[in-house]
Amino acid sequence: RERFPGSGVLYEKGRRIIGGGGHQSRVVNPFPVYVERAEGALKWDVDGNEIVDYMMGYGALILGHGNPKVVEAITRQLDDGTNMGTANPLELRWAELVRQLIPSAEQVRFAASGTEATLLAIRLSRAKTGKSKIIKFREHFHGWHDYVAMDSGLNTSNGIPEETLSTVIVLEPDVSRVEEVLSQNDDVAAVILEPTGAHFGQFPLSNPTFLQDIRDLTARHGVIMIMDEVITGFRVSRGGAQGRFQVLPDLTTMAKVVAGGLPGGAVCGKAEIMEQLVSDDDSVRIAHPGTYNGNPLSASAGIAALEQIAGDPVNETADAMANRLKDGMRDALARAEVPGHVHGIASIVQVALGVECGCGGGICTLPHLELARATGGDDDHAGLAQPLKLAMLAEGVDTMGGVGMLVSAAHREEDIDRTADSFERALRLLRADGMI
Repeated sequence: RERFPGSGVLYEKGRRIIGGGGHQSRVVNPFPVYVERAEGALKWDVDGNEIVDYMMGYGALILGHGNPKVVEAITRQLDDGTNMGTANPLELRWAELVRQLIPSAEQVRFAASGTEATLLAIRLSRAKTGKSKIIKFREHFHGWHDYVAMDSGLNTSNGIPEETLSTVIVLEPDVSRVEEVLSQNDDVAAVILEPTGAHFGQFPLSNPTFLQDIRDLTARHGVIMIMDEVITGFRVSRGGAQGRFQVLPDLTTMAKVVAGGLPGGAVCGKAEIMEQLVSDDDSVRIAHPGTYNGNPLSASAGIAALEQIAGDPVNETADAMANRLKDGMRDALARAEVPGHVHGIASIVQVALGVECGCGGGICTLPHLELARATGGDDDHAGLAQPLKLAMLAEGVDTMGGVGMLVSAAHREEDIDRTADSFERALRLLRADGMI
């Protein structure tokens, strides 16, 4: 409250005129921070505080805030038009870049968000197979629509009809359980998953063959495999998680990086599935309208971003900064004498306080429940994610949910080292309040 008084005032106004006070992921207790501008890896709030940013547009800004080539492309397109209500040649170039980078992309269809992309992928799967049910995994997040909201970290099924809930089977990420369900239920259209584990790797897939095992199972049972690469696409590698792990799904969903930080999503995959969207004898097999789908402004930003990812060491730079950050935060834990560890893949960094792991900073091998208690808490544990979020903000660093950090190619060594120092001070704040 002392550091961000202006944000407190704005939130009191906002909660009266905006449902819920604002975007769910932005509202924290006692109030969210209101940011006015950003550049590179930094942003400045309404009180003039400089903050090192690891939200990075919820993972969309792997190039950082205000990337010059993206800004130039958007500015040029603003003069030419933002939505002409027609086909636009930029959409073709955008789709070509997705096909160039994503190994499984035979055809592409653009949507307006990641939530819309997963909804479309599920509809395509049901239409192709003639089956009604989908399998998703506990805590795996695929947006907010009715078919994926349950057991996703949103912790609610309010407003979702029971008839809809009955078409979704939620499982632990256990191959034997998937095999059992597929063997006993012939009405499963698709399996959808986050390829690095729930919440972009906060709860990793500890089985190193999980993705390939699911690929083999779904192929054997005639079930469509949907890989949700909304966060991992173009971040875990240029070719996403599927490129890094060499496991090709039937359909891939994307958003965030694909649109260069502007609103936009995509579904890509096998032509035999995607072609259900085409017109045939003046009838559309699957309708997919949308005012902002493939709009030229998002296309221009997406092209500028993907061209840099394809040709420049964007991933390598971001990954190197993430490794430096993990090392610095690990040292901070040791200096503060706080049990915990830091893990993550590529430019994704995750913090787990109170639990040690021998993963060496890569893919954490601890059981899901143990990691969950260390971060979000449960009935017997209050959890440290929210307090850590506030403590880091008080020390000038913004994180994803307190424990996630998405590093960009714009982060500099001084930003990383400053973050590690802030993390150590945040740990001491938590200790002073008796939380650790």
